[in-house]
Amino acid sequence: MSDFPQEGTADPAFADVAEAFRRNFASGAEVGAGVCVYHRGRPVVDVWGGFADEARTDPWRADTLAILASPTKALVAGAALLLVDRGLLDLDTPVAAYWPEFAAHGKAGITLRMVLGHRSGVVCLDHAPITEEHLRAHHPIAEALAAARPEWEPDTAHGYHATTFGHLVSELVRRRTGRTVGAFFAEEIAAPLGLDCHIGLKDPGAAHLATMLESKAEELMAGADPGDGMAMLVALGDPASLTHRAVLGSMSLDLLPDPVVENPSYDGLASARSLARFHASFIGEIDGFRLTTPRTTEQIRTVHSTGTCRTTLLPSTWGLGVMLPDGPMFPAASGLGGAFGLGGANGNFAFADPDHNLAFAYVQNAGTQVIGRIDDRARRLVEAAYRSIGVR
Repeated sequence: MSDFPQEGTADPAFADVAEAFRRNFASGAEVGAGVCVYHRGRPVVDVWGGFADEARTDPWRADTLAILASPTKALVAGAALLLVDRGLLDLDTPVAAYWPEFAAHGKAGITLRMVLGHRSGVVCLDHAPITEEHLRAHHPIAEALAAARPEWEPDTAHGYHATTFGHLVSELVRRRTGRTVGAFFAEEIAAPLGLDCHIGLKDPGAAHLATMLESKAEELMAGADPGDGMAMLVALGDPASLTHRAVLGSMSLDLLPDPVVENPSYDGLASARSLARFHASFIGEIDGFRLTTPRTTEQIRTVHSTGTCRTTLLPSTWGLGVMLPDGPMFPAASGLGGAFGLGGANGNFAFADPDHNLAFAYVQNAGTQVIGRIDDRARRLVEAAYRSIGVR
C-alpha cells in the first residue's frame, strides 16, 4: 500500500477511515483522492493521496480542487439558506415576489421551499439549452427559466432539478443581493470560513486542479455495473423522456466544464478539507461562524419529498436542497440515518450529521463505475467514519 503518495493525519480513534482510504487505493479503484472528517467541530481525519493527473506525475495535495458535480448544489443551498436566516429570502414566499418574470406559464405559486425540495416542476431547459456563452452572461438562463413551464403541477411530486437547481437559486440570490450565487458564496461563506470551495474560480492559475479522468458513461458502456440506475440509463437515451430533457437536453452538446465559468448546478470545485468544513458549519460554529441557525438546520433535515423521483426514476428523499436517507444514493444502511448531504454522479460524496456532530467529505478524480447509487469507495469511507464513533 506504499506505491502511491499519501499524506495527512487521522486521530487514532478514526484510524479506520485512513485504513479504508488506503484500501481504496490498494484495490486499484483510485487515481487521486482526499477525505476529511470533522467531529464535534474539529477535523479528525484529513488525508489525501495519489495523483491529480492522468500521467500520475502530479501528486494530489491537501488543497487540490476536484470537480464536485451534484454536491455543488449543497454550496448553492447553503447560500440560499443563509439569506433565509438573514431575512432576505423566505422559504414560503413565491419566487415571483422577488423575480416577477418567473410567474409566467403557471409558476406564480412556486416558492423557494418547492425549489429546494425539488418539487417546483421547473426541471427542463430544452427549449433553450445552456451554452458556455449563457453561463458567462447569466441572464439568458434566467430568461429561459422565466419562460419555462413546470413539467408537473408544482408541489404535487418531486423530480431532481439536475440542471435548473443552481440557476434558479442563483437568480434569486442575484435579485436580493446584486450578486450571482458564486460571488455571494465566495464573499459571504468561503471567505469567513477560509474555504477552498468555488462556484466559478476567479484565479485558476493560483489553484491546484485535479483532472477528472473517466466518465461513468464510458465505464458503463464498457460493461460496468449500472447499480440501480438501469431505468434511468434507458430514459437518458430517449430524447422524448423527461429524464433526457431535464439532463442532456437542457445543456448544449459542446458544453464542457470550465473552472472559471460559474455553473451552479454541477461544476463547483472544492478540496475535501474545505468541503467537510463547509458541511460542519451547518451543525455548529467553526471558528465563530455558523452557516445556518439550529432552527434552519432542522428544516434542512425535515423530509420535503420522498418516493420515486420523476427525473431519475429512482427512490429518493429530499430535505431543503440536500438528500436525506433513505435511497440508493444516500443509504441509511451506511450509517447515514440522521444525516443530510449529496452524492455526485462522478462518485464524490459529502454530508453533515447533527445527531452525531459529524461532517464528512470525499473527493476524487477517477470517476465512478456505477450510476444511481453511492460509490463503493465513498460507502466504505462513510461506514468507517461511523464505526469510529461507535455507531456501526
